[in-house]
Amino acid sequence: MQEASQVAAPNMLPEPTKEKSRMWKRLLQNWELYLFIAPAFFYFLIFSYGPMYGIQIAFKNFIPTKGIFGSPWVGFDHFVRFFHSYYFWDLIWNTLSISLYELAIGFPIPIILALAFNELKGGSFKKMAQTVTYAPHFISVVVMAGMIITFLSPSSGIVTHLIEWLGFDAPDFLTDPKWFKTMYVFSGVWQSAGWGTIIYLAALSGVDPGLHEAAIIDGASRFQRVLHINIPTIIPTMTILLILNMGSLLGVGFEKILLLQNSLNMGASDVISTFVYRSGLVDAQYSFSTAIGLFNSVINAIILVLVNQIVRRTNENSLW
Repeated sequence: MQEASQVAAPNMLPEPTKEKSRMWKRLLQNWELYLFIAPAFFYFLIFSYGPMYGIQIAFKNFIPTKGIFGSPWVGFDHFVRFFHSYYFWDLIWNTLSISLYELAIGFPIPIILALAFNELKGGSFKKMAQTVTYAPHFISVVVMAGMIITFLSPSSGIVTHLIEWLGFDAPDFLTDPKWFKTMYVFSGVWQSAGWGTIIYLAALSGVDPGLHEAAIIDGASRFQRVLHINIPTIIPTMTILLILNMGSLLGVGFEKILLLQNSLNMGASDVISTFVYRSGLVDAQYSFSTAIGLFNSVINAIILVLVNQIVRRTNENSLW
């Protein structure tokens, strides 16, 4: 009896110890894979998660000479100040309206282009069309802003002269607040729509040719095949990208807006990101700007989670 208990004792290890042993065994068996992802892991750990300790200055009155840990705590004072400011709702409206406008115009266009490219037969025309639509993606934001200002200039802009040549009064695209959102959104769509088709074309490449052959035998037209075969194939991809876009609803970038912004169109062009830049780097209100940026990030995260949960309840094409 004593010998039997001594033999069985090594197998009667506590459950946490067994789990830890199995974990280390998996790590040793797949060490090449973990080594492969190590650079990306440490990159995000050092440059994305590491600096997050600085978020605490949103709850402090940050004084550079005292540092982050030496600055006094003020709690939610900076958030309350932002919520009670006269420009709060203007910033929220400008940011949301630009994001929703861009989503409404920019989201379906890559899908339409991908479906159109997929129907083209392989040849020089298809390659040329794809190259023409992809090319603007590689133009830098500074160059893009310069092109917009040059083309839409009231005195020398080619678009302005073309509208006047057709007999119409050219609007002030660069100074009229009514035209700023349209100018921003459509220039962004022109720059990014072609590049966005790559993901959808990759999804369309997985369509079983037998489905199209069967549909042709049944007498389905090309439009019917696109509607009932191609579109259902890319719906999961569309859903994932829509969720990701909704997660950055208040994340309008400041670079392009800042380059196109002036004192005349400020009423429509001032968004949260440009206000954070102006408050933090120009006016040196570090704690106040950090609080606004943190508020923006939290709202984006909440929207991402809510939209993902809604999609998860309706179908299985969610992020998690």
